[in-house]
Amino acid sequence: MDLFLDILLVATSLLLLLLVLLHRAKGGGLSSLFGGGVQSSLSGSTVVEKNLDRLTVFTGVVWLIAILGIGLEIKYS
Repeated sequence: MDLFLDILLVATSLLLLLLVLLHRAKGGGLSSLFGGGVQSSLSGSTVVEKNLDRLTVFTGVVWLIAILGIGLEIKYS
């Protein structure tokens, strides 16, 4: 279980880092490299940005669960 949580923590940390870098900032971001730079003047966000937000939140929750699991394992073993 310890090895699984460690691998999960490293994998989600790297994925979370990548996903945060893909988000569009005020001046554009790495997401503009993948077609995010061509946008209309509408104020709403695109479907790609919404899906990227959902994936980032899901990865963050999995990362948090891995951290809590490692903490509980350290405390009770």
